Amino acid sequence: MPQSVPQSDTHLSPVGAGPSDLPEQMSHGQILEALSGLLLAMFVAMLSSTVVTNALPRIVSDLQGSQTGYTWVVVATLLSMTASTPIWGKLADLFSKKMLVQSALVIFSVGSLIAALAPSMEVLIGARVIQGLGVGGLTALVQVVIATMVTPRERGRYSGYLGAVFALATVSGPLIGGVIVDSPLGWRGCFFVALPVAVAAFALLQKTLHLPVVKREVHIDYLGATLIVGGVSLLLVWVSLAGTQFAWGSATSFALVVAGLAILTVAVYVEARVAVEPIIPLRLFKDRTTALATGASVMIGVAMFGATVYLSEYFQNSRGMSPTHAGLMSIAMVGGLLVSSIISGRIISDTGLWKRWLVGGMVLVIVGIGLLGTIDAYTNLFQVGLYMALLGIGLGATMQNLVLSVQNNTAQSDMGAASSVVAFFRSMGGSIGVSALGALLSHQVAQKVTAGLTAMGVDTSHQSGSIPDLATLPAPIRALYEASFGEATGHLFLVAMPFAVLALVCVVFIQEVPLRTTIDKDSDLSPAVPAELVRD
Repeated sequence: MPQSVPQSDTHLSPVGAGPSDLPEQMSHGQILEALSGLLLAMFVAMLSSTVVTNALPRIVSDLQGSQTGYTWVVVATLLSMTASTPIWGKLADLFSKKMLVQSALVIFSVGSLIAALAPSMEVLIGARVIQGLGVGGLTALVQVVIATMVTPRERGRYSGYLGAVFALATVSGPLIGGVIVDSPLGWRGCFFVALPVAVAAFALLQKTLHLPVVKREVHIDYLGATLIVGGVSLLLVWVSLAGTQFAWGSATSFALVVAGLAILTVAVYVEARVAVEPIIPLRLFKDRTTALATGASVMIGVAMFGATVYLSEYFQNSRGMSPTHAGLMSIAMVGGLLVSSIISGRIISDTGLWKRWLVGGMVLVIVGIGLLGTIDAYTNLFQVGLYMALLGIGLGATMQNLVLSVQNNTAQSDMGAASSVVAFFRSMGGSIGVSALGALLSHQVAQKVTAGLTAMGVDTSHQSGSIPDLATLPAPIRALYEASFGEATGHLFLVAMPFAVLALVCVVFIQEVPLRTTIDKDSDLSPAVPAELVRD
């Protein structure tokens, strides 16, 4: 049996403890105190992604980057976040959660500092990889900690708080980023701004977060993690560069696809047969809810990240907006997300019913994406804002509740791995979507601009793939670029729409299981497994 721990020092019995060892449930105030530092950490993680959004066109222009470089500034963070999320989740089942969150904050801060000082696109992309490692930890661990302290039935209200923080960071990020870019600080200030918030989150976590740690023999699946990262990376390189750096049907293209799929096949074998503590426990997919929620997460990632990440570029390069103005336009989508995440979380906690919110949310996502597929450089901005609001409402009712559906069917001993698996596949879908749709955007804009310039009698033989500063272009050529970006952006949403439909199909077939009112599944509250419980 575990060593006895004072009630004030712990909030959860060790995995395998009997029912009599379970402590009293934490009060709402105690949970909020413990979550305060985590929510601030989540805010800084989300802020790192959103604050740079409106700065990207200026960054790419300043560092003389291309549309491919624009894509990879986003993909680099998504890829490292994707690859590291399941690792953080597994570590959360083995080590101190507070120590892991603080480590993620330190890694994130180092990446932010390097990005702020980056002299080139290559260094910036590398720094974004480091940032993504930290963001992957913060994203995965917040969900795990909530699952450690709160029953699934009550988890909806706290998922609403997460949604509110997500929305706040998403709203304030583009606004803060736009103001900073337009100020003397320039785009580099967008990376410096996260550092004091990260320091504050670190200090608050040290003071408020105290969770039990189950110490047991540790087996980290380094081989599986390496194979997953390698396989996914090769496929993303292929999607991003094919059609520009080499032909789709070339030997290079074939080699990248074959190598990526082969490595992922080996990764599946390692996870299923070799790893003692697999990064992604394949047995989790025997549960129907987990399998379908994971499939839906991949599709949502492709549709959401893949399409919406280029909206800021649309507002600046197609509608001639400043970074600050483009940031203001994001309020429509994030406002919808904020309202629906809070309301759906509250009602789910009150009723215990969650599937209707997933289905209704995905229907709205499909409607929003379909309407955004009609936009071009001349669409009324009020209409664009309305379409974004519909998409935001749908996403707010869907994203957090997919994780909740999986956690409700998962034993506490697998909570870290299961929670991070959903986040992993959503991020992987996002990485694929951003890469593929970014390549499509680049190809379409280049085609339209080249055709337009040729029609004007302009020599295009020396045209580069870099994104020009539109303010310096002659009016006719600037109008051509704006029209090309606008039309190509609408096409991105049309391409993303089938993935949203597939996500809805997955959600429809998820079986609704009543939200349990215990931290752990009853079947897991069996005689104790030898473990040592220590204070965080």
